[in-house]
Amino acid sequence: MSVSVIPVLRPLGDARHGRFTLDPWLLGAVLALLALGLVMVASASIAIAERQTGQPFYYFWRQALFVAAGLFAGMLVLRARLVYWERLGPALLLLGLVLLVAVLGLGREINGSTRWLNLGLFNLQPSELVKLFIVVYLAGYLVRRGEEVRRSVKGFLKPMLLVALIGALLLAEPDFGATAVITATVLGMMFLGGVRLWQFGVLFAGILGAAATLVLTAPYRMARLTSFVDPWADPFDSGFQLTQALIAFGRGEWFGVGLGGSVQKLFYLPEAHTDFLFAVLAEELGLMGVLAVVGLFGLLVWRAFLIGRRAQQAGSDFAAYLSYGLGLWLGMQAFINLGVNMGVLPTKGLTLPLMSYGGSSIVVTCMACALLLRVSHEHPLQRQPLARRAAGRPAAKRPPTLKAARRVQA
Repeated sequence: MSVSVIPVLRPLGDARHGRFTLDPWLLGAVLALLALGLVMVASASIAIAERQTGQPFYYFWRQALFVAAGLFAGMLVLRARLVYWERLGPALLLLGLVLLVAVLGLGREINGSTRWLNLGLFNLQPSELVKLFIVVYLAGYLVRRGEEVRRSVKGFLKPMLLVALIGALLLAEPDFGATAVITATVLGMMFLGGVRLWQFGVLFAGILGAAATLVLTAPYRMARLTSFVDPWADPFDSGFQLTQALIAFGRGEWFGVGLGGSVQKLFYLPEAHTDFLFAVLAEELGLMGVLAVVGLFGLLVWRAFLIGRRAQQAGSDFAAYLSYGLGLWLGMQAFINLGVNMGVLPTKGLTLPLMSYGGSSIVVTCMACALLLRVSHEHPLQRQPLARRAAGRPAAKRPPTLKAARRVQA
């Protein structure tokens, strides 16, 4: 079902699609994750902010500003019809590639990685934009080249070569986590686009082989992998982050130690307000808080796929592939971050969407969610059953016009 938004949003509707409507479940999940993320960033960063800046809520206020900027960017995205995004897909991807090249020469190095462009007021992380741009581009590509993708190897390999180029630029930063998310998202979209199973299997095996080579040739990646298998073998060095995260989960038990009561965030757990925010949440809110976050992300991904299916039923393949791709991206990144925090996946530098501290991540993720809401507006839930019923019955006879009646009488 759909719901009309407050009158402030109604001017965003266009003449073609009428009153502005949004998916209430998706909107609720997004707002809940943003609100919970703000609370947890304030709690997780209060000690490190006091130590670094003398202002306990330094990171909280910056995160609040990022969320406001993300909501504003989302409002702009809601105003643009999907047809414009489809046309701009190649140009947006080209812009993303230019930014990835620029960051290698002009980027700012933090913790050994050159991932950010200093734009004065804020640092831009191009890899976040590329995640969105590659989904938009590939959704359009699957519409334009759908038959070629399904019937020939050439149509399948073209986007894969593009992903290889993006992956090479990301690994030069290095950013292995973003590379893994983008690759998995593109593979998922190609599979949903109807790629032959044997082609998909061959490519998947090749990617696994390339990933294994990257791990074996980089000592720090091998160290991360071995510490993930047994973090307690070296709990004060390679396994330090994971062991501290596991201690946080253990302390949380069923209902947590209480909001603000985490001990691990007090300089024990590195990156407590970014990559390992979920571990602090588990300590303070317990298993119930963990299940709530997992449930919200599950709801978000489910609605993305449901919106995509309805768009496909309505004949809008671009909107469908776009929804599927965005759902895959957000779900995959959340899955990896949660898995890393819980010790079931190797450590990677990935934020938790809509929750972790970070300007580029918050703004771009809000834009992605706004795109999903735009699809739900252009293909609202209540129209589909009526369309299917109308398609299944003959068209009603129109009453004869006056001129036709006179011809019959004559």
